[in-house]
Amino acid sequence: MARILINECKQEISSFNPVLSTYDDFTMYHGERMLAYHRTVRNEVGGALSVFDARTNLEVVGGYSARGITSSGTISKAAFDRIAREFLEAVREAGPLDGLYFALHGAMASTDVEDCEGYLLEETRKMVGPAMPIAVSFDLHGILTDRILEHSSVLTVFHTNPHVDFYPTGERAARLLLRLMDGEIRPVTVRVPVPALVRGPQCITETGLYGQSVKRAMAFENSATGLSGGLFIGNPFTDVTDLCSNVFLQSNADEAHMVAEAEAIAQEFWQRRTAIQQPLTSLEESVRTAMSLKGRVVLVDAADATSSGASGDSNAILAELIEQSSQRKCLIPIVDAPAVAKAFAAGVGATITVKVGGTLDPRFTPVEITGRVRVLSDGDLRSESFGEAWYAGNTAVLECGPNTLVLTTRPVNLYDRTLFLANGQHPANFEMTVVKSPLCQPQFFEEGAELRIDVDAPGATSANVRGLGHTRAARPLYPLDLEMSYTPKARLFRRT
Repeated sequence: MARILINECKQEISSFNPVLSTYDDFTMYHGERMLAYHRTVRNEVGGALSVFDARTNLEVVGGYSARGITSSGTISKAAFDRIAREFLEAVREAGPLDGLYFALHGAMASTDVEDCEGYLLEETRKMVGPAMPIAVSFDLHGILTDRILEHSSVLTVFHTNPHVDFYPTGERAARLLLRLMDGEIRPVTVRVPVPALVRGPQCITETGLYGQSVKRAMAFENSATGLSGGLFIGNPFTDVTDLCSNVFLQSNADEAHMVAEAEAIAQEFWQRRTAIQQPLTSLEESVRTAMSLKGRVVLVDAADATSSGASGDSNAILAELIEQSSQRKCLIPIVDAPAVAKAFAAGVGATITVKVGGTLDPRFTPVEITGRVRVLSDGDLRSESFGEAWYAGNTAVLECGPNTLVLTTRPVNLYDRTLFLANGQHPANFEMTVVKSPLCQPQFFEEGAELRIDVDAPGATSANVRGLGHTRAARPLYPLDLEMSYTPKARLFRRT
């Protein structure tokens, strides 16, 4: 009976978030508990398990899972050292194996390791040998590196943005792994780096220009000789040497066609780079416009997107609403542990005066507000999108005149309504909602809204990337550098 080990290590960081991520910012699962959890959620590991479980002659070994509670700042050395040690111990202690499947992210970096995923793969390869099949799945916001491709065998990447194909991506990785273990395929991989960072509505794969490039890679994946394909757009906020976009294709034959197609996709994407940028509206104009409308307005504060690595404690829009004396009902999420503690001490129904925002990222100045404590909760959530467990810590809803603040002890993902709904606040009941995520599935916030405004607010995940302060990324890199030329150059990788 063949044996396959499953490990998971997922985190996306913003180098511009001043708060280092620690070991406590991860949720850990081991062994059978890991497998049991992932059979209840529709993520990559869940998808892979559905494929593996269908085989009667296969034993799945639950290894180790480290999942960031949400994206974060750079991971501390101590935290990554411990996570890496535990991840690799699971490989070492698994016993004889015939294959491995790793669910990774691709934009994980610590204070001393830029390419965490490449490191884990390289150290694993040292233990299992050059011939061991290793399948890996990635987020399309991952940063693909030569080291990743040198030490993996088959690879899959999300095809959707916003991401709705976690489960199918794991299924695809699992099927490729089984085909490799059965001797059906001998993969060859091509990587074509594209020195461009992109953000904005054209990154929506269903409707945007980026999606056209992804569909072309998918067509290759689904061709007679194709195995896998996609286009990594990286994470502009993970400031590392290899930061860029990447075309990736994997084939079982016909290398010449694969290389030509990868370079053509890269050239096409490069030509579209200017169009795949995020238009932004100034903070002042955004609030002024929202105040002037009668219908519901979505104020997108992607500069403080916790799902992209920001701290979540921006109060920039709240401060501007107060400055302009807005009387429209607005729902706003803010991470502020001290304010939550004061709300808990006062109790539901109490009126308190407290400063909110700016407790983590010093670019935000705390704003003093007076409000009534409406809801208190423990912050243990289940994502409405995929059923995953999220942990916001103690959470308080504070009603401050027209503004309703959902204050959390720690950041959680905000690309859906989970935090709001779990605390009794439905966005449809407010005239304005601050959404701290660059791209959301429209049914969560935008359906029925009169207008969506992408706000040019400060923050660690601002789409105005030229002002973030990259120091490590290899240059030239668009749009950090505007005057530059580019010729696609393919890199081939073959496993022995």
